[in-house]
Amino acid sequence: MHSSQLQRSLISLQTLAWKETHRYLRIWVQTLVPPAITMTLYFVIFGNLIGPRIGPMEGYSYMEYIAPGIIMMAVITNSYANVVSSFFGAKFQHHIEEVLVSPTPNYIILLGYVAGGVGRGLLTGLIVTIVALFFTRLPVNNLPITISVVFLTAVLFSLGGFINAVFARKFDDIALIPTFVLTPLTYLGGVFYSINLLPDFWQGVSMGNPILHMVNAFRYGILGQSDIGIVTAYGLILGFIVLLGSISLWLLHRGTGLRS
Repeated sequence: MHSSQLQRSLISLQTLAWKETHRYLRIWVQTLVPPAITMTLYFVIFGNLIGPRIGPMEGYSYMEYIAPGIIMMAVITNSYANVVSSFFGAKFQHHIEEVLVSPTPNYIILLGYVAGGVGRGLLTGLIVTIVALFFTRLPVNNLPITISVVFLTAVLFSLGGFINAVFARKFDDIALIPTFVLTPLTYLGGVFYSINLLPDFWQGVSMGNPILHMVNAFRYGILGQSDIGIVTAYGLILGFIVLLGSISLWLLHRGTGLRS
């Protein structure tokens, strides 16, 4: 009996994950092309035009230094955007009820949506990485750290997008967090500069920005340079995943935002 339940759960997970994957691949012109164009503009403007005037950053050319941050920015925004738009769309069109009334466990529902967000985030990150290679070299100092950090970051922001979608009541609500929280934190997260350039006070303030830790951990995986401790970054990322995952499951259990 237990084996049968496990098999049904795996089939449910596979179905949800494929549905989410097919959703963003079907409209790839809207989901995958715009991030590639936007990030190309970052490389052209900040790397080619502004970079030579700024000069080397922490021993690397400015283009090399910002490339990991731009890749991570694409992963963060697309992982978040995929889940928040998909789950809110399911609420808005009232077909999420079909999943909720099925015997599918809540953790499988959550994993299915997160899988879609992670897939889009990683695929977008790969596309931006290929774009980056036209502008600079990416030596990859530590492959396990590079892969694990980008994967865990995609998981984290997929969970964040899920929570945003649960509480959203209208389409405008799914844009509030990306606009007023994610974008400022990303731009202040060490993507385009080293926090060592900041006064001591603002360095301390910056350390409270979780995206700073993710960007620097990924930069360490690529270049071998980081403004923060890698162990601290992993601890923070894993801690947030556990926290947001627990909140997501609790919200699903209570039916918050799903039951009128």
